[in-house]
Amino acid sequence: MNLHLIVLLVYAGLLMAVGLRVGRRVRGSSDFFVAGRRLGPGLIFATLLAANIGAGSTVVAAGLGYRDGLSAWWWVGSAGLGSIVLAFWVGPRLRRIAAAHDLHTVGDFLEHRYGREVRATIAVLLWLGTLAILAGQLMAMGYVLNAVTGLDRWVGSLIGGIVVTVYFTAGGLLTSVWVNTVQLVVLLVGFSVACPLILASVGGWSPVLENTRNIDGYWNIWRGGGSGWFYIAMLGPSFIVSPGILQRVYGARDDRAVQLGVGLNGLALLVFAAVPALLGMIARSVAPDLADQDMALPTLLIETLPPLVGALALAAVFSAEVSSADAILFMLATSLSRDLYRRFIHPDASDAQVLAVARRAAVAGGVGGTALAITLSSIVAAMGIFYTLLAVSLFVPLIVGLYVRRVRTPEALASIGAGVAVVVVVQLMAGADGVAGFTPAMIGISAALLAALGARMLTSNRPEEV
Repeated sequence: MNLHLIVLLVYAGLLMAVGLRVGRRVRGSSDFFVAGRRLGPGLIFATLLAANIGAGSTVVAAGLGYRDGLSAWWWVGSAGLGSIVLAFWVGPRLRRIAAAHDLHTVGDFLEHRYGREVRATIAVLLWLGTLAILAGQLMAMGYVLNAVTGLDRWVGSLIGGIVVTVYFTAGGLLTSVWVNTVQLVVLLVGFSVACPLILASVGGWSPVLENTRNIDGYWNIWRGGGSGWFYIAMLGPSFIVSPGILQRVYGARDDRAVQLGVGLNGLALLVFAAVPALLGMIARSVAPDLADQDMALPTLLIETLPPLVGALALAAVFSAEVSSADAILFMLATSLSRDLYRRFIHPDASDAQVLAVARRAAVAGGVGGTALAITLSSIVAAMGIFYTLLAVSLFVPLIVGLYVRRVRTPEALASIGAGVAVVVVVQLMAGADGVAGFTPAMIGISAALLAALGARMLTSNRPEEV
């Protein structure tokens, strides 16, 4: 057993121990779902940044940097821009509504605003998409352990699935915010130590520039290869309306906590976005013939760093993936227990029954995500399914409905149906590249907006809500 594996296994054990200990403080569903609405700006910043810097922000972004160059910045940068919008325009208003009406989930808000039909529709769609992104996080863990030990990727995915399921099931959001704080410290320390050493080991930027200067568009920040500014349409809206993020906003103690915590998270993402992109470009210079671009970051950490520092850096990557995975389990658990079970199956369920169902849902989600991770072959494909589905189904009903009172149930259902249907058709006919430079997410959101407008025109003779 090598040093890298020992460090990762000890660290995984520590995360589970912290989660189980904090989980003893959970006394009811309010603690599990919204941490008792007691989160200050520091904990919100830590839990959001840890949740947002996951497999997509490390392994995937570095792989895109390896393939496409500097334009991979937009993969994480789009998340930062979306977070800024959430911090100052969407989050505070939504938090006030949630606190005033004791809302625990995004589904609670959708029913409060539109009705049970919209809640049920979104709950089902989220389960389908959320399993895909959970699988992407667990796949990235498999790549890390594969690089460290040579074990099959599915073994690493299985280990990651067990770790995150155990500590999250213990206490939901309350355990997540404390475990995320530990993960964030490891993540920031790991990357802060590793990045300068990696750059020094390859001789600085001159060799990297020399080895990649002839790759078309590689140093173009706006667009290069398959990456660029258009990620804003797919990723930006997702970081405004993601249920796992919004429920952390629900847990804030006041508007100031939302503005500071979420806003600082957004700024940190804008800065961090350059790190995986540049690491991927360094990996292209060091190992230009990788068969799988998702191996760029693990390979770089193994081949360019001393064993102890490499182990710390790999622990940082593992931290990023686990912290994002628990946010996804959070969405699965709350969606099933409150949006489906309590609302449609057992409306008279006690607090203890809802909490028990939430924990069983987390276990089921962990098992399902792990099984999907073993089956799928591409992290980017898995995450693309989730981010696109989230953007086209939730963005219009949540954001427009938050500010435009005239949007009602027919308009919300029309936007969801049209957005999802158009994305599926575009994806099947044109693939991820879309049509005439417009990605499936861009076309889907546009279709959702037009459908809501069309439904509004058809129902305009109905009396408006007061």
